[in-house]
Amino acid sequence: MKNNIFNFYRKKQPENTPKAERTTRTKKVHITRKTSTFAKLALTFLFVIVLLFAVASIAGVLIIRDAASTLPSVEEMTHYEPDLSTIVYDRNEKVITRLFHENRTWVPLSQIPIEVQEACIAAEDSSFYSHRGLDFIGIVRAFWVNLRSGRTLQGASTITQQLAWNLFLTKEKTLQRKIKEAIISIRLERIYSKEQILEMYLNMIYFGHGAWGIHSASQLYFNKEPSELDLSEASLLAGIVKGPEYYTPLRHPERASERQAYVLGRMAQEGMITPEQAQAARKIDLDFQTLKKPAIMFDEAPYFISHILFEHLLPSYGSDMVYRGGLRVHTTLDLDLQHAAEEAIKGLKSEGAIVALDPGTGEILALVGGKDFEQTKFNRATQAFRQPGSSFKPFVYTAALMKGLRPVDHILDAPVSYDNGIDERGDRDIWEPGNYTGDFKGEVTLLQALVHSYNTVAVRLAHITGIPEIIDVARRFGFTSPHIPNDLSIALGSANVTPLEMASAYSVFANGGSRITPYAIRKINTAAGETLEQYGPNLSPAVPEAIALSMRSVMMEVVRSGTGTRARVPGYEVFGKTGTTNDYTDAWFAGGIPGLVVVVYAGNDDNKTLGRPGTGGVVAAPVWQAFVSKAVKHLTLRESFEIPERAGIDTITVCRDSGFLSAGSCPSTAIFLPSGLAPYSTCPIHGGSWIMAESDRNEPRMLLSPRDEEVLGIPARMARLYSISISGIAAAPPMEELPTYQPPQMPTYTPPSPPATTPVTPSRQSKPRERTPEEIEDRYQELLKQYGISD
Repeated sequence: MKNNIFNFYRKKQPENTPKAERTTRTKKVHITRKTSTFAKLALTFLFVIVLLFAVASIAGVLIIRDAASTLPSVEEMTHYEPDLSTIVYDRNEKVITRLFHENRTWVPLSQIPIEVQEACIAAEDSSFYSHRGLDFIGIVRAFWVNLRSGRTLQGASTITQQLAWNLFLTKEKTLQRKIKEAIISIRLERIYSKEQILEMYLNMIYFGHGAWGIHSASQLYFNKEPSELDLSEASLLAGIVKGPEYYTPLRHPERASERQAYVLGRMAQEGMITPEQAQAARKIDLDFQTLKKPAIMFDEAPYFISHILFEHLLPSYGSDMVYRGGLRVHTTLDLDLQHAAEEAIKGLKSEGAIVALDPGTGEILALVGGKDFEQTKFNRATQAFRQPGSSFKPFVYTAALMKGLRPVDHILDAPVSYDNGIDERGDRDIWEPGNYTGDFKGEVTLLQALVHSYNTVAVRLAHITGIPEIIDVARRFGFTSPHIPNDLSIALGSANVTPLEMASAYSVFANGGSRITPYAIRKINTAAGETLEQYGPNLSPAVPEAIALSMRSVMMEVVRSGTGTRARVPGYEVFGKTGTTNDYTDAWFAGGIPGLVVVVYAGNDDNKTLGRPGTGGVVAAPVWQAFVSKAVKHLTLRESFEIPERAGIDTITVCRDSGFLSAGSCPSTAIFLPSGLAPYSTCPIHGGSWIMAESDRNEPRMLLSPRDEEVLGIPARMARLYSISISGIAAAPPMEELPTYQPPQMPTYTPPSPPATTPVTPSRQSKPRERTPEEIEDRYQELLKQYGISD
């Protein structure tokens, strides 16, 4: 085959051609053909390269155009504003706090030391003043330095690029983000001068631990103004920028020191300082601030701000809108009253809470949930479900008045017991409520019983009135707590309620029978002034006005001569009621003056006793008095309650002992009774006639509970004043011969759709479980993470 090919080529050559010439021609033809093939390949390759370059260029243009289309315009960059803080105001338009994601205070470049400026330039972008946004030489240099060192020492992004993603981009590491960063950097360089870019950069960058900008950083690490920073401090701060969490001197001092040395070295290389200055700055031992446990803190009214933040703002608007959207939140809080409440609660040895409301509107004027928010985020004003003890008795008495009973009626303060059957251990469970003093007063008026807080009377009255009726009244007054018992222990305040609920309920007595809805926010506006939400008073009828005013008048006597005397405020009418729970675990005082209702709660989070005499009158009432005494100097309030003309009440002065109209020597007090129900004869014990008293169709009645009827064998309808003698209790006063007793006809009240009948004997009530301080703090941090407030 080879021979045939060779012969073929030979046949093509003329025979008369010399051999040497023939050979030469053959080589020339072969070389020409090889050159032609190479040229074709080269042209093809060149064409492919040009084609790929064209495709890549078109693709690049399209990618850049797509990226640029989603970027802010030059006009938007020119008028760019950093994230807007939400501002929270009190009712007098005083700023309570600002809510923000980036803790930043702007500092002009003229107030930032040249050492800080040069340190950041040396560490982050030594060609800052020569490039136009992008530094290609710097990228190559950083790659070479990092390659030689085996680790990342220099970044490839210029200061302008870092500013670009700080202002307008996320930190995602994608090609598209880098393209956007480059475009924005070039635009920024066209819009702003180098000095403006450097000022924005130093105020925008993150220095770790929540410090944004040079002002926050200098305060956080050195507790000084930026203008006071020296070379050593400036170089350390400049070194942090590359990795705020990695180079923080508060947690990694060795890394921070190493990075500082690098910055000082770069400054020396750039001729900004001498090697001797660098060495001297390196040797200085810096004194850092102590790092506090990360938390969202509020300088003013922390419990109140926390309440509106987690109960309304964050659920309604989300963290991004709250911390970046520039909302203007106008609250009901009175900052001066809040300060007074915070000062007053320091008078407690235990933990506690104070809530102050405007009873006519429901506005929360002050709310303190504890003595130290930084110590514990547990808001006792809104989250602590505690037993109110005797401060719950006014609702039991109100239910009785709704059924036609009166403060002047009589009842027994005497031992009483209830058989609960066999307990878990097989023993007989007998409930025998007693009084705080340990003794009994015999026959007393309801007025006396509430003024001196007799427990056995409250239990008897609850038995007479009915537990469903008491629960109905509690709900009418605004109690929403699920922890209200369905037995006679309700009479002694075994329900578990919050101080805010108590303040809301006592407002019904203050405003004359209307239930209010407490609210903390009056209005929410955008930064531009557009109203997003607006709130105002929400009142609804709870009980007849005559009933509310009658109960209030009785509670005024509690403060004048009963358990609440330590709550007196000179010159003002005060009503209220003390509350103390078993073993002195909780102490309360709830009450008000015209235009203001205040509740003070005291107790330990671990339910340890307050110790004797840890009663509401001794522990809580003085704190209440201290706060209200300051409040009346700040607020413009009436000194006495205004009585509407059509309230349907009679104002009478009665004998506290007998309930009849006061005679000259009676221990007397003025109270309100619903019109037509007041006695009209004078007290027979202190000078009046028993015959006249007995003929009084509105004379006080003797009330017997079903248990009394069972034990004494006397039907309630046959009971007569001072006719019951109980062993061990003082004898009744002497009486004249009385005619046959005829019980008077009294108006009755039937609540709409009362709850189903419930057991009379008290059951063992389990207190709602409250979280430990550690659980509360963990939950608080969970909420911060849930709303993206902290990492």
